[in-house]
Amino acid sequence: QVQLVESGGGLVQAGDSLRLACAASGYTFSRHAAGWFRQAPGKEREFVATIGSSGSTHYAGSVEGRFTISRDNNKNTMYLQMNNLKPEDTAVYYCAARDGILIQTMSSEYAYWGQGTQVTVSS
Repeated sequence: QVQLVESGGGLVQAGDSLRLACAASGYTFSRHAAGWFRQAPGKEREFVATIGSSGSTHYAGSVEGRFTISRDNNKNTMYLQMNNLKPEDTAVYYCAARDGILIQTMSSEYAYWGQGTQVTVSS
């Protein structure tokens, strides 16, 4: 049974940084592609970043250059380093994992989801 548990969310000010973590059990990040999505109040869930089994990455244009996705294979944990946060980054952030190895930006391509962690950025 796959379980994904996010941590690291919180309330910060604009310009601050946060690092989200996603710990997996029953799943090995290094063998598959995984990613981060977010959902703001009243909006649909949107793609943020993804990392393939090879380590290739892809980002949404709105976070390119500010966010970095990575993973620690020894800890079987995926991260999202978020720098220069903006109020529009406020959302619940979800860790997602898929059975395939290639990066994907559509949420329908991901079979496993964490419970989400709230990120709130004040202006």
